[in-house]
Amino acid sequence: MTDLPPYLQPFVLDVEQGAEHRVDRVGELDFHRPAGTARTGAILLVHGGPGPADLEVPPRDWPVYQGYAAAIAQRGQVAVVVDHSLIRGLDQLATAADDVEAAVGVLRADPQVDPERVVLWFFSGAGLLAGEWLDSRPDWLRAVALTYPLLATPPGVDELVSAAEVIGKHKDLPVLLTRVGREREELARPVAEFVSAGGAALDIIDVPKGQHGFDMLDHSEESRAAVTKALDWAIAHLGEDPTAPTQLPIPAATIPAPQPTKAAAAVAAPRASANQAAPAATGLVAPPAARVEVRAEKAAVPASQQSAPATSSTPATTTSATATASAPAVVQEETAASRVVAREHAAFEAHDLEAFLAMYSPTALLQFADGPVMRGRRSLREHYRPQFEAGECKRELVQRMLVGDWVIEQTITNQTPTVALYQVQDGLITEVRFIS
Repeated sequence: MTDLPPYLQPFVLDVEQGAEHRVDRVGELDFHRPAGTARTGAILLVHGGPGPADLEVPPRDWPVYQGYAAAIAQRGQVAVVVDHSLIRGLDQLATAADDVEAAVGVLRADPQVDPERVVLWFFSGAGLLAGEWLDSRPDWLRAVALTYPLLATPPGVDELVSAAEVIGKHKDLPVLLTRVGREREELARPVAEFVSAGGAALDIIDVPKGQHGFDMLDHSEESRAAVTKALDWAIAHLGEDPTAPTQLPIPAATIPAPQPTKAAAAVAAPRASANQAAPAATGLVAPPAARVEVRAEKAAVPASQQSAPATSSTPATTTSATATASAPAVVQEETAASRVVAREHAAFEAHDLEAFLAMYSPTALLQFADGPVMRGRRSLREHYRPQFEAGECKRELVQRMLVGDWVIEQTITNQTPTVALYQVQDGLITEVRFIS
């Protein structure tokens, strides 16, 4: 055992590989599946980094992650181990965040996985990736676990969202920290700050005699008990019904599903995927060839003016129509996507930068009319901070069209006419294209 490098040391639990579960390799992901074909929840295991210079075995083949995954599969849930870019160095942190985002998408699309029951489990250096998820808290995220995490970005490395700054932001998101008593000082201090900031929002498993990597280096009863408790915690939160009264604080979905109109029941709008082109926005009318069901609406009364019901000499009309070259129909209905975009707009006009960013996916893509492209909340924060600090956050909605999970808007933003297309998936904005 001692002749092996640390990362190839055996897992502390005696887990029989291959017993009552199978492993499928899908790109950079290994799916460890329980026996049977029933749909289950899933836990994504996110390894740390950077790895040693002479690394020859990818993390998903390390005994420790294979052990965790096998233990989860044998308990009846899907476990997924992802190889990501952080193993190559901390300069790959932003790329690693994209890798994990993509892994989540593949995991949730798997036919054996219930996409509304997912736990993310971060180890060691991957703790730097956890802040984005603690901040955004998608509806499907049941819990987040961190094991001996790195929580402070070293000097010279571009920081993502700090976990210590956002822990407790979502009171109903369970978070577990497994901390070791013999942690390295540069890791122990940020962990202590994280614990202080987390307060009651944080569950803690202490391993007083454990070192960094205890789950493969310290083969003791204390280590085995700590790993077993962490597995029990993750499985318990994964299996709970989020709508049932329980002592586990798992929320129901915060964004209700859209209610289709009678016409929409007959002509369903296709869901735009990340690989599909955005709907055409010329004149705010979807292309006739697409023949998709759309809902469009004129600008609503701003929230600041809604203390009394709006009155008009012209009665409001409500209708649905298949998209053609004629002007879009006016309806008063909303969708889950339009509600997300509305919350983004409210945060924009309230000059609340963090609330604004929280409506975006950690790896959201923004493309501007003049060509520049930005990806991720870190880039968005750098771009929008001067505007928010200057108080230049004025947006007036002129017209809106709803097409599947896209929201197409014509607005006047800071006195400039603008057309923007927003794609919303899983309760977060994943893409924005500014046409003008």
